[in-house]
Amino acid sequence: MTFNPGAVLAPSIDWLNANFHGVFAVVTQVIETVLGGIESALLVLPAGAVIAIVVVLAFFAAGLWVAVLALGCLGFCWIGGLWQASMQTIALVVVAVAIAVAIAFPLGILAARRARVEATLRPVLDVMQTVPPWVYLIPAVMIFSLGRVPAIIATIVYGIPPMLRLTTLAFRGVPNDLKELGQAIGAKPRTILWKIELPAAMPTLLVGLNQCILLSLAMVVLAGLVGAGGLGAEVTRGLTRMEMGLGLRAGLAIVAVAVLVDRLTRGALDPKPQLP
Repeated sequence: MTFNPGAVLAPSIDWLNANFHGVFAVVTQVIETVLGGIESALLVLPAGAVIAIVVVLAFFAAGLWVAVLALGCLGFCWIGGLWQASMQTIALVVVAVAIAVAIAFPLGILAARRARVEATLRPVLDVMQTVPPWVYLIPAVMIFSLGRVPAIIATIVYGIPPMLRLTTLAFRGVPNDLKELGQAIGAKPRTILWKIELPAAMPTLLVGLNQCILLSLAMVVLAGLVGAGGLGAEVTRGLTRMEMGLGLRAGLAIVAVAVLVDRLTRGALDPKPQLP
């Protein structure tokens, strides 16, 4: 006798849709509103103006090398005729990464302080990282239908594990001497967290953020299969129509966006000169 997971999953999804349709509708509306606002902000100005603004901000936030890198990455997306798709992808990744970090960061701190919490989360994270990423799209599409929302939900689920694991590792690696010093001078736990532990954990946290961004961008191509738009849709179009030029340009644009977002994030959080 063969066990069929679909026989359990399908009724569960139907029950969720029947009893929590209002909740899912609110989630969809909020995500669409935020995503649409970010896309509109990125596309309201001409491409040249946006590139100039990003280059200036990159120069002051991370230095000359990152500013030159920003010019090259965004310039490639513009010249390649993929500006709108690139901005859609950036908006999708920004929303997904922000939500993933908002979930993973506090859970990671809690897991670093409570061994039982870490032991409970470990098998869940193992499953989340073992399941093929496109599998996340199936229940997301069944609940939220086709579009950008299931793509963001699946991207969030895929991006949480590395950020959560590395947040736990980062705060566990903070030397006890530093925390004891903060307690000795009478600092409150919140002050110790933000003024002592967070700066000491920042290098590892940046690695976690980097992994979260890269994995989110890895989901962009798969998200194009469910109507999320952006560069993933261009890659999918290039593959289905055998337009290798379009697929290659879109793939390189995804790489450019990944490098740009990573370097800008590093520069903003760790303001030291960054080499491309």
